[in-house]
Amino acid sequence: MPEQVPGTQLVPGAGRESFGSRLGAAMAARGPLCVGIDPHPSLLSAWGLKDDVEGLRAFSLTVLDAVAPLAAAIKPQVALYERHGSAGMAVLEEVLAVARDESVLTIADAKRGDIGSTMAAYADAWLRDGSPLAADSVTLSPYLGFESLRPALDLAAETGRGVFVLALTSNPEGPSVQHVGGADSVARRIALAAGGENLRYPGDMGSVGLVVGATVGSALVDLDMDLAAVRGPILAPGLGAQGATPAHLRATFGNAYAQVLGTSSRDILAAGPERGALRDAARRTLDGLRGE
Repeated sequence: MPEQVPGTQLVPGAGRESFGSRLGAAMAARGPLCVGIDPHPSLLSAWGLKDDVEGLRAFSLTVLDAVAPLAAAIKPQVALYERHGSAGMAVLEEVLAVARDESVLTIADAKRGDIGSTMAAYADAWLRDGSPLAADSVTLSPYLGFESLRPALDLAAETGRGVFVLALTSNPEGPSVQHVGGADSVARRIALAAGGENLRYPGDMGSVGLVVGATVGSALVDLDMDLAAVRGPILAPGLGAQGATPAHLRATFGNAYAQVLGTSSRDILAAGPERGALRDAARRTLDGLRGE
């Protein structure tokens, strides 16, 4: 078995550094910023690009080039590539490959969730070595039961990749499912299950993260959710255009703030198409997350 480098986590049985360890190192080195690459038709138009595959590619690679030196991770929104069919997915494959070359971690925002062999196939697509869609991590939906995610949880551990499981989202419909149960809420059970999965990972941060909206307000307190105990990264979308500020994130996440990967999409993307303006917008957001 390879010798473990101090400060890293090796994936059980695989001899690879885990996703949680790699993400923790990236956050320490670059700061806790994730930039969402969301090629909405309105943004393509605002950039003077057509809503076609060439516009999609130009938009995506420009954003990646601009933020690569600053972001711990990028998060391409898979649905906005799918809407362009197979050619759009080919652009996503290219984005993931370029990000690997630039040493930027990737979170495929696919929100996959199913049962049995279908879930195994989703895991194979996003987490298997050699898959053209392989990302460093993928978002998952646990609402067929947390254990339905087992194929992805196990393959991520095997290949040194990670997952982010939806726990608390900020959309108005979210509480109708996620808050059910009060002190024993669905969201709290998801967080506890994620914490249990992270027991397989040594070190400070496991590879099973949670998605918790930056604008969930007092929900963590109301539902008695201890995210620090999960020992996983927290993907917090909603920074910027949706109204959340770094100060809101500190207040919302409290003693778990060190685990938070603040995610901004439209607020940064609206600064394009000039690379310098995109980079400046990302830097301002990053400075706020660092408290500078």
